[in-house]
Amino acid sequence: MSASEGAASMRTLSEISEEETVHFSVDLVAAARRNIRLFRSVSVSPWHNHKPTIFEAVRRPVFLKDYSYDEIWMPLIADLTTGSKPPMLLPPLDVEWVWFCHTLNWANYRDYCQSRFSKLIGKPNIFDEENEDYALERCRKVWEHKFLSEPFENEADGDGENYPSSISEDLLDQVSRCSSLCRMYAEPYYSEMVYLVAARQRYRGFIYMVHRFGDECSCIVPTSDVYLMWLTHQGEAHGAYSGSSFLPMLPLCFVVFPHMRDSRCVLVDFKELEGDVWKIVWVGGAMKEEDMEETKMLWEKPFDQPYEKAGGAAITRPIVEPPFYWDVTNTDVNTKYKSLVPRFLFEVCIAVKLISNTKQVKRNPSRDFLRLRTAKCHRELKMDKPISHFMPETWQKAWHVYCEFGTKGLILDLRHHGGFCSRGSTLLDSKLFSWNDLLRAPSLASEKGIDDRARVVTSITPPVQAPYFLKCVPDRVTDDSGAMISDVILKMNQYRPQEGRWLSRTVLDHGGRECFVIRMRVGGGFYRRGGEAPKAVKWEDRIIQIFEGSWSYVIGSGSIGRSPAEKLVGTATPKSPKEELQTSWKLSSGIELVIQWDSSKSISGLRFDLQSETSSEPMVKLLQGRHMQYKVKKSSQETQEGKADTKNEQMEQDVRSEEDEYVTMVRFSEEIPSGKATALLNWKLLVVEVLPEEDAVLVLLLGMAILRSVSEMKREDVGRLLVRRRIGEAKVGERDWGSVMLHPSSYSPLVSCSKLHPWYWNAKAVMASQARDHQGVAPTSSNYSQAEGGDNLYRSGIIP
Repeated sequence: MSASEGAASMRTLSEISEEETVHFSVDLVAAARRNIRLFRSVSVSPWHNHKPTIFEAVRRPVFLKDYSYDEIWMPLIADLTTGSKPPMLLPPLDVEWVWFCHTLNWANYRDYCQSRFSKLIGKPNIFDEENEDYALERCRKVWEHKFLSEPFENEADGDGENYPSSISEDLLDQVSRCSSLCRMYAEPYYSEMVYLVAARQRYRGFIYMVHRFGDECSCIVPTSDVYLMWLTHQGEAHGAYSGSSFLPMLPLCFVVFPHMRDSRCVLVDFKELEGDVWKIVWVGGAMKEEDMEETKMLWEKPFDQPYEKAGGAAITRPIVEPPFYWDVTNTDVNTKYKSLVPRFLFEVCIAVKLISNTKQVKRNPSRDFLRLRTAKCHRELKMDKPISHFMPETWQKAWHVYCEFGTKGLILDLRHHGGFCSRGSTLLDSKLFSWNDLLRAPSLASEKGIDDRARVVTSITPPVQAPYFLKCVPDRVTDDSGAMISDVILKMNQYRPQEGRWLSRTVLDHGGRECFVIRMRVGGGFYRRGGEAPKAVKWEDRIIQIFEGSWSYVIGSGSIGRSPAEKLVGTATPKSPKEELQTSWKLSSGIELVIQWDSSKSISGLRFDLQSETSSEPMVKLLQGRHMQYKVKKSSQETQEGKADTKNEQMEQDVRSEEDEYVTMVRFSEEIPSGKATALLNWKLLVVEVLPEEDAVLVLLLGMAILRSVSEMKREDVGRLLVRRRIGEAKVGERDWGSVMLHPSSYSPLVSCSKLHPWYWNAKAVMASQARDHQGVAPTSSNYSQAEGGDNLYRSGIIP
């Protein structure tokens, strides 16, 4: 086939019609979203991956007085299924999960239904949460009416060591294998409508590809987005064929499905999707890398687009979790703070393919390279790759990153080493990929050519809300009214002395915007030359206050202003400790923070206790260190380097010391009795990461109270609270915090920048990079005015 004929035969995904593939009898987008909700409910359930409890759900003798999938649910739903449409009933979560897993093994489920009920038991089409609640409650009533002695909810608490010999090991294995689905689809963007619509379009293209070219390949490996639609499609097919004694058969090619036993393959013929019967053929053996490469080439044959994309990796690859904590956000309690701007993150994948038969150029093409930049927020970012790294035969992934929506887009430059300066480079061409354009593009992907040398496809996932990033930076001392101690304010007040002295901290978000002002009362009184001087207030009067909003700066002064005094949103008041070696704070939220330490006064011996006025059971706990999703795991390379280092013992001590500076906030609820990490704070650096469902002001109060208490305990300024001037910050947009992070697949020794990794991997380096001089050097005491009060005043307030 000639090049012109090949180009003419190319199709776009949007051109693929229903007549050329298959008619979807159900709403795949809504059904897939329902499956994602199921995966997430299972992943947070206390019985997930607990074999004894799964065993209870699958099959347990009735004399143990527990329900089961095999003994109760399937006979119940079979009796209630009288026509072609299954009843609107939804079993308990663990039984529903076993049912879902069972239906993925078509042959086994078909034979099971045929042998026990002489018909296929279909599943009701329940897509929205309102119908879920209705179907679940209806099932509960039917269940409790028919099985008085069997509890509706799973109450299994045994160790499950003695399984009855009649248990279906195949089904247990199937459920165990399907647990990886919860990890595979854990990222929050999977439930976004725009993602699912794009996935459905790619699934239609997948069917078209298999129908046209499947006989050229022995095995086809789906991507995660296509696989989600496949799982949904075959699962919903049960409803369409309910009451039949057979399943539709589609013979044409082998499609890899790792959740089948021994990585077996399903034999399907998409051409006959609406006819005959399903017939599943099991093929032993593991998948090979050649299978993936053959599938990629098969996809590129009709579409000439990258097969893998952002949010759509091959399912045979190891499941790669984000390097940072990216949880599903159902609510944001911080919308009440108008000064807080939410963060939105998404995956970005850039693929490159060279254009063959390019025109001859005078320059040396081996010196050409591609440079990746951001349109905003991280102008310092420059990621280079030589053009010789890519080929004209197939698409290759160039970069895989996470971006914050504020970056607006990515810029790809084609540059040539050399030019006016031998060490510099010359710009040959440049293309902008705007996030707004990509969100409107089919399949969330866009292609552009660059200087007739290469084609570039950029794909994204939908932006979803991410945790808030907040940091406290030093600022000027203020008076009781919230005005900064300054001759500018003094002149505005007609030289009336400013009463009271408060240490102040400005809270900045990920983009460097001022969103809160924290003030800590230290002294009272006035300052007059040769006369009065501020004096330290009593210990119990050294309160902490948080105000919402930014400073109101005096026009022409630049850095002198007043805090938003009328927007007080949080207070922490010191309380007299009940015991020795402890301190206590009363928070405006009604929580009391108690901090204890041992006689050695070591930071590693700190213990935190949160006591609530409304509940005797602690719903919130503070754990010292980085725990749960915030736990940092060393790479194998770092581990080997640590073993080879002669100062390994000192390094381990430094790591332990650094770990002690972190506190993980964990909330407990009926839905998640094991607890969920909702915030991470580094009290020494006064840096916090807060999930939208957690109150940011509460976390800031806790961080400041802990720092104050540790300073008193250690009798030293461990967190530089004595600094009373704003340290120069990096210019907004130069290297904004968390604006770009590397995907784990893009880790490389050539790209080892702390700014491109989660901040808590190396908080000191990341926070230092936010300073204008990368050092954050504090001003000396000589830079402070006498009117503010001397160092002794503030030392006595911090280190009594």
